[in-house]
Amino acid sequence: MSAESTLKPLLTLVAAEHGADEQVDWRAAEEALESCLPSDYKAFMSVYGAGGLGDLGILGPLPVEFLQWDPGNILDMMPGFRDLWDGEGGVPVIETDGSSVIPWGSGCNANESGWLMLDQNPDKWPVVVWRRKISYGDSRWRLFDCGMVEFLVRMMRAEFDDCPLGDASLWGRTAPFVHWREEQRRCGLQVSTLRRGSRTPSCRTSAVAGTVI
Repeated sequence: MSAESTLKPLLTLVAAEHGADEQVDWRAAEEALESCLPSDYKAFMSVYGAGGLGDLGILGPLPVEFLQWDPGNILDMMPGFRDLWDGEGGVPVIETDGSSVIPWGSGCNANESGWLMLDQNPDKWPVVVWRRKISYGDSRWRLFDCGMVEFLVRMMRAEFDDCPLGDASLWGRTAPFVHWREEQRRCGLQVSTLRRGSRTPSCRTSAVAGTVI
């Protein structure tokens, strides 16, 4: 299946005009991560690339040479994401440690998103999220039985029982996607006009190791 076919539901909601093929060496990436990755994530990287879907940062697999700030990546965010899982016991009734989860997204007011890797086929991995803001008695961790792209689509269509993140900025609404290089180019232009009254550029905050991406 082509990347466009895999992403068709998402492309009807979010244009890829400000995306870019991340041109990932998947063999090298999966060797570094010691894990295969889902096909919908690979398709996303080839059409949109890494960057921001509104305030939600979609991580590339490996570190890159950046223009102004580190955009974040799966490899570097993985230890902190796994520490969150181990520190809070993960999703209730799921008995596994942090070695079974891997991140793919961060932001929306320090919410973290990833996969639970309990199946040998990565295309069957469900999404797990860590929510910064929760109601009393709720677990910070939740599991959603779908892949990354389907998760994004269903969130923006409000097709879950309630908002899956602790931030509703993408709940029942869409947002533009902007590749990380374009984000940093725009940020540089904003900085250059601060003296003319432009506001300070914003960044996405991650709960993982205090990272700002």
